[in-house]
Amino acid sequence: MAHETGNLQQMADIFKAQGIAHIDLGQFSQAETVLQQSIETYEELRANLSDSQLISLADAQRDAYLYLELSLVSQGKIAEALVTSERGRARAFVLQIASRFSALEEHTATLANSFSVAPKFEEIQQIAKDTDATLVTYSLLADAALYIWVVQPSGEIAFRSVEFESSGGEGLAFNPISAIDGPVYRSAPDDSELGQLVADSRATILVESTNTRPEQLRELHTLLINPITDLLPTDPEAKVVFVPQGNLFLVPFAALQDADGTYLIEKHTILTAPSIQVYGLANEAASTTAGANGGSPFSTNNALIVGNPTMPTVWSPTASGDFAETQLTDLPGAKAEAEAIGGFLNITPLVGSQATEARVKQLLPSARLIHLATHGLLDYGDPRAYGTLDFPGAIALAPSDREDGLLTSAEILEMDLQAELAVLSACDTGRGRITGDGVVGLSRSLITAGVPSVVVSLWAVPDAPTAELMTEFYRQLNQGQDKAQALRQAMLTTLEQHPNPRNWAAFTLIGAAE
Repeated sequence: MAHETGNLQQMADIFKAQGIAHIDLGQFSQAETVLQQSIETYEELRANLSDSQLISLADAQRDAYLYLELSLVSQGKIAEALVTSERGRARAFVLQIASRFSALEEHTATLANSFSVAPKFEEIQQIAKDTDATLVTYSLLADAALYIWVVQPSGEIAFRSVEFESSGGEGLAFNPISAIDGPVYRSAPDDSELGQLVADSRATILVESTNTRPEQLRELHTLLINPITDLLPTDPEAKVVFVPQGNLFLVPFAALQDADGTYLIEKHTILTAPSIQVYGLANEAASTTAGANGGSPFSTNNALIVGNPTMPTVWSPTASGDFAETQLTDLPGAKAEAEAIGGFLNITPLVGSQATEARVKQLLPSARLIHLATHGLLDYGDPRAYGTLDFPGAIALAPSDREDGLLTSAEILEMDLQAELAVLSACDTGRGRITGDGVVGLSRSLITAGVPSVVVSLWAVPDAPTAELMTEFYRQLNQGQDKAQALRQAMLTTLEQHPNPRNWAAFTLIGAAE
């Protein structure tokens, strides 16, 4: 009946329900067939949708991809399951990036067309080879399991699974129980408890004691890293690209600790990406941008450095549940940070009243390097219109007659940027609305607008240690390190002086390392 009336949404939902029924009966081959039909029908719905509509669709169809992954893994089809996982990630994001490429020269437009469809396994392998990176993809199957695929720079693939059980308050315990091409582990928390573990780890990190070593960071290492330790590179400068899902986007991978107390950043050079395809496309964009710009970002004066602008007034929730206008606090460390970086680049930074939103918007499209050391806001705007704050993501700049001093994700998304690197040295700039299409926020807007490499933060970063970390980051870049290696060295240097992870582990590089 749904087919006869042309109701694609209903058809997709019915195919999905049939697939779940087959899985419940242990009929994984039959489940695969109808779930493929469900996904193909969902994807027909993508035509002519806006970005926000595509994101909503991704949320609606997420379960179909997850159940198809389960049916494929149950048949030992590991590569096909990874392709399915990738097929369900960041599709709206990829289409946005591809549409930006379509206006460029012919070979790049052809590339964009190839990225407008989900990658085949051979293309995933090629991304690992071309970028010389180890790709680690996580997939959360509700309260059933955590799937982990690892693609080596050689293109070789391995798979590990962590099965969720009720913890009974006993913490994490891993016992290999079977193997497909690697061990399957049993784990204490289910999906909701995993989300709580991530939240607790972040909350504990923010405790100001310099001796804080959150136990949750070790638990997360046990869950996320221990099953694949033997698959990760032994060279600490070799790149490892984590592709999270759901609440795992909020995990500070650099700060995860093994049983000996060693942080993951001490062993590996870490990047993150919303999907393997976005990572590949960011690297293509980086090579195109670098070729067009003809050299290092340090060889030109065309950099935009902002530090501690005259802060705008924003709406903040009060204890009574209402909202009140308050001016954001001054950040003297951000001013020192901007001036130190400006010294490396022979650039006079915009600080105080010079750093107006209008001036920054004027300079952003031509800048090859963007560094904004200021407040980041997860929520912003005037709640009087709808009773809530807008979401997600804004950067605080100096207000003027024409601008309110908040550079929002939506405003960035409308820009055409040429920068090779954007650093948002502010609070919560890596956070946003977590959807089936990844994190919708500032980082997504910058990459979509044309920036292949973005450094963002996962929490409210402390002023002085952040200034030290960022100064060291640019020193490392100036010495010839790539962006991922430079961030790793900056973290290690800051770790020596400020041991608490809250002082050095908030930042993550999304996109290309080169």
